[in-house]
Amino acid sequence: MTTARVSPMTDAAHVRRTADRCVGLLTSHLDADWSAPIPDLDMSVIEVVGHVAEGCLWYAIDLSAGGNDLGAVEQRVKTDGTPAEVVDTLRAYAAVVAAVVDSSPATARGFHPMGNADPSGFAAMACDEMLIHTDDAARGLGVEFEPESDLVEPVLRRLFPWVTDVTDPWPQLRWANGRIALAPHARLVGWAWHCAPLADWDGTVAVRSPGAV
Repeated sequence: MTTARVSPMTDAAHVRRTADRCVGLLTSHLDADWSAPIPDLDMSVIEVVGHVAEGCLWYAIDLSAGGNDLGAVEQRVKTDGTPAEVVDTLRAYAAVVAAVVDSSPATARGFHPMGNADPSGFAAMACDEMLIHTDDAARGLGVEFEPESDLVEPVLRRLFPWVTDVTDPWPQLRWANGRIALAPHARLVGWAWHCAPLADWDGTVAVRSPGAV
C-alpha cells in the first residue's frame, strides 16, 4: 500500500532538523575510531563527515551566487583534527545553508551540475547529503542510523520525483542514492538528483556517470 502523500517541499526548518538529527548521532560516537574506512567508499569516517560539511557550505555559496558557477572559490574542511571539530563544522555550515535558504526568494536559482536549483532544491540536497553521509559514517563506525520518515520522505520526493510508490522512505532514499539494492531493483550506479524546480521536471529518470559520492 502506498503511504499518504507527503509534500516534497523542503525548507530551512527541514535542514535544521536534519542537521540536529545527524549531528546528534555523530556526537554520540566521538570516541570511536573515525579513521575507519567506509564500506564501498574511498573515504574514512572523518573524511565523509568533512565532505558533507563542505557540501552544505557549497550549497549556501551557490545559491547566494544567483546561478553563477564561482570557479574562483576554493573551500575545504580539514580532517586532520578531532572528530568534534569536524562535527562542529558540519553544524555551523548546515546553519549557514539554512540561513541562506531562509533568506532567498522562491525565484532564486543557484548553479548545480544537475540543474540550476531553487531554494527547495538546495535544502533537499543539503538534507540528502547529511542523511546519506551520516549513514555512511555510521556504517564505518559499526552503528545503526535510521532517521525518522518525516525527515526522509520529503527529500526523496523532492530530489527523486520518479520514485512514486513511497512505501518505506529510508531504504528507498538509500537505494535512490546508489547505496543499496532494493528488490526487485538492483543497486544503482548512475543515479542523479532532480534539484531544479519540480515544475521543470520532464517526467524522465535522471542519470549521471558513476563515480560520485
